[in-house]
Amino acid sequence: MGIMSCHQTSYSDYDSQSHSDHLQANLPTLCSQPSLPSVPSLTSKSHHRHQEILSTTHHHCLTTLKGHSSYVSSLTLAGKFLYSGSDKEIRLWKRNPLDSEIDQENLSNNVVAVGNGAVKSLVVLAEKLFSAHQDNKIRVWKTTNQETNQQKCTRLATLPTLGDRALKSLLPRNQVQIRRHKTSTWVHHVDTVSALALSSDESHLYSVSWDRTIKIWRTNDFKCLESVANAHDDAINAVALSNDGNVYTGSADKKIKVWRKSSEENKHSLVATLEKHMSGINALALSTDGSVLYSGACDRSIVVWEKDDDGNMVVLGALRAHTQSILCLAVVSDLVFSGSADKTIRIWRGADRSYSCLAVLEGHGGPVKCLTASSDRSSSNASFLLYSGSLDCDIKVWQINVPFL
Repeated sequence: MGIMSCHQTSYSDYDSQSHSDHLQANLPTLCSQPSLPSVPSLTSKSHHRHQEILSTTHHHCLTTLKGHSSYVSSLTLAGKFLYSGSDKEIRLWKRNPLDSEIDQENLSNNVVAVGNGAVKSLVVLAEKLFSAHQDNKIRVWKTTNQETNQQKCTRLATLPTLGDRALKSLLPRNQVQIRRHKTSTWVHHVDTVSALALSSDESHLYSVSWDRTIKIWRTNDFKCLESVANAHDDAINAVALSNDGNVYTGSADKKIKVWRKSSEENKHSLVATLEKHMSGINALALSTDGSVLYSGACDRSIVVWEKDDDGNMVVLGALRAHTQSILCLAVVSDLVFSGSADKTIRIWRGADRSYSCLAVLEGHGGPVKCLTASSDRSSSNASFLLYSGSLDCDIKVWQINVPFL
């Protein structure tokens, strides 16, 4: 398969770009352009140390989960279960913590929910599962803790709820114009809902969309509390929340914006705009303590941002090695996992403001669209379980063993 840019038709299938991007299909491939020449590389300068770390990092694919008939667009872990989303359906896979394997019995019956439109994002809160869809809706499902592959999810609500829609539609001031001759209430997303994130206290759900808005929902009654209109100049593809209250959004407009709730107005306002990427941003992830932000984009780079003494995010440098777009990121402990349109996953670790690529995971037959990971508590070593979903319709389960620093 030849080198392809983010703008080519096949990439429109996994929906990390704006509509305007598809008009640029005739532009030169991004892969022929420099990868952020103005940002210093963070990869380790010590070749000997790099080889030493690589030689002591072990990884292997435990299993490949088959069952989805369409590309896997979202993954999330919930205790002993893995949820996966694809075109209109959500599947449940039972994890066996004793041997790190996935229980593959009766997998033909593991579809737990069916909605409309591809499932772009999944978030679990207690016995609720929130799913974001390409049909502009967010759905809420009730899950159970029954340890059976026959488990089904019951739909609790579709956001915005009927009550929210009815109440807002009565007042003209709640109407916003979405096209020349069409209006809608501000509680509605009017394009693909691309990503979801929970606040640290789990009381609020944040949603971002290709309609360039951020919406905040109360998780106990699903009421839409706020909508930030025209938050970006193009489709919003990613959102990440830190414990200090900062909300980070990444967009096809090449910008990351930082938002914070004002105690005076009780609304979110823009506090910073981070600009370094040369193309649309597809993924964001925060370090465990929220002091480091990772952003992945179509320019093939992961930019690392670090909080300075004033609490502002500043560029530390970039991680370069992928040959095509960065599509997804995940952080567990001191490891960063990146999935790319080049069909590989890379594992990064940072120390002393320098990073090493510990491993390259190969095996998927298509771009890697989503990742989720956890510590492997069945191992006495620094061991992790990584789950990857791809346009090849497969989910792979990887075990990673890394040396202690």
